[in-house]
Amino acid sequence: MHGPITVTRRHALAGGLGMASLLVLRPALALPAEMNAAIAELTGNAPLRRGRVVLDLPPLVENGNSVSVTVKVPDSPMTPADHVRRLAIFTEQNPQPNVAVFHLGPRSGRAVATTRMRLATSQKVVAVAGLSDGSWWSDQIEVIVTLAACVEG
Repeated sequence: MHGPITVTRRHALAGGLGMASLLVLRPALALPAEMNAAIAELTGNAPLRRGRVVLDLPPLVENGNSVSVTVKVPDSPMTPADHVRRLAIFTEQNPQPNVAVFHLGPRSGRAVATTRMRLATSQKVVAVAGLSDGSWWSDQIEVIVTLAACVEG
């Protein structure tokens, strides 16, 4: 059996500094400018219009570790002449702004993609749809995350 453990003030301060350094070493979050640059790279700097694409995501998320998200273009006929080519999801506060890009074609049947993602903190989430006519459409939602991803013990 070992004797009682004695913690001095010096040990407590050293331990506190060690924990503080762990908090500082977390991954850097993307900035809105980085998200906009990622969107511009996907679209080739084409104009981005609001509408046509629908982002389905709860505005209040209890746990950011697994958030269900659906992106769709409900009015697309998905024919060879008129279809959705890409659906993409971007975030402004995650370590990487690109969450997912889905490649579609006329044989997809419907322009819908559903997935789960992690949200590092409360932030704006943007969905982008590229159509076969070369146009790009978007939708966005401000999401409040009560328990951010990657911080649970």
